[in-house]
Amino acid sequence: MNRPVFTRFGVRPRFPAALWLLISCFTASLLFMLFQGGKLASMLFIIVTLLSIYLLSGNWSGVRRAQGVRKLTNIGQEAHLEAGQSLQIGIGVQIPGFWPIPYIMIKDQLVRLNGEETIFEGSLVPDWKRRGELLYSTPPLRRGYYRFGRTECLTEDIFGFFQHKGRLELEQPITVYPQTVTIREWAQFHQMLKGMQHHSTTTRAHRETTQINGVREYIYGDRLSRIHWNATAKTGTWKSKEFERESLPKTIILLDRTARAYGDVAEFELAVSIAASLFRYGASRDLALGLLSNGKESTFIEAKQSQNHHKMILKHLVGVEADGYRPLNQILKEHARDLPAGCFFVLISPQKGSVMMQVLTHLDHLQMNPCHIWVHGKPSLSLKPQHTEKDKQEDWIKAIRSQGYMGYEVSQLTDLPNLLGGAKRYA
Repeated sequence: MNRPVFTRFGVRPRFPAALWLLISCFTASLLFMLFQGGKLASMLFIIVTLLSIYLLSGNWSGVRRAQGVRKLTNIGQEAHLEAGQSLQIGIGVQIPGFWPIPYIMIKDQLVRLNGEETIFEGSLVPDWKRRGELLYSTPPLRRGYYRFGRTECLTEDIFGFFQHKGRLELEQPITVYPQTVTIREWAQFHQMLKGMQHHSTTTRAHRETTQINGVREYIYGDRLSRIHWNATAKTGTWKSKEFERESLPKTIILLDRTARAYGDVAEFELAVSIAASLFRYGASRDLALGLLSNGKESTFIEAKQSQNHHKMILKHLVGVEADGYRPLNQILKEHARDLPAGCFFVLISPQKGSVMMQVLTHLDHLQMNPCHIWVHGKPSLSLKPQHTEKDKQEDWIKAIRSQGYMGYEVSQLTDLPNLLGGAKRYA
């Protein structure tokens, strides 16, 4: 269990010996006063009686009836943040009653969906209104679903003899989305779309959808229903509505979740972040993007254009794990009927070599346009020349492009915008 703690305190069990010691002291002082008598015995008995009353009344200290609230100070109550960010958390506590409380120790619990548990512990000193607030921050969180468990409150008397506990029901779900980067332009992708669209105009007519894609200049012969009256009134010239074309190819993104293909967790998180960044780019450009996720149970989400569709895919990416074991060729054969003909197919995978080349060739035979985004972690430091590893990477990308396929190698997420924008390419 991972236990990052900023202020540690040990929760001692309740020892019956402490209670027996208190009873023994009270009995001894009582017998001493009865058999010895005098002012000394009476004063000793009064002092022990008062201490006993103070210690025993701690059971009604009010900690068991404590009330509290948790605040997420840096993201608000929507609890939406990306991987790598930290949570700033404040826990406000109100203790009822009158028993004097020197301090309160608080233990908070953050549980990930896969069972990982993180404990945060700290202490606060309540004010004269018996209120206090504990502030702490979490380490950078991984992608996934989290929830806050029960919050425990604990206090002791000034002698440390007895402990009194209470629990706050402050359970709250937290969703940590994949880390993304902003992609300004995918130059090669749009060049391919223009080429396919130009070719399709010579072979078949373009059918238009009812989805407005923009405004264009009026062309003689346009129907009256096509005229964009608001744009015409603002510009003073005739404008017509531009509708999306059905002939534009759809895009399917395959996220490889094969367990043995990834060297570590960071490499798989990089693949998920690349997929999330591409879907974010597609949503900003109104592209029809779909997802094929080959994990322990393969998931296919058809390509659509809507914000709800984009949210559904992101929700899937939050909870995915590298738990797949079946080869990619088998997954593609199972979903061959679901894949639209002529689509642009993006494979996000750390696999390379003959196996991946067979997959690309198979997609080409299915009349699709494959693209391999090769994911690999940063090379470890060694005594071998660094150019040797770099040459191997370039050889694989060159091998892909020599066959007429698109290919990119990504070792860190921040390089993705430049790679797709055309700022960095292999010869």
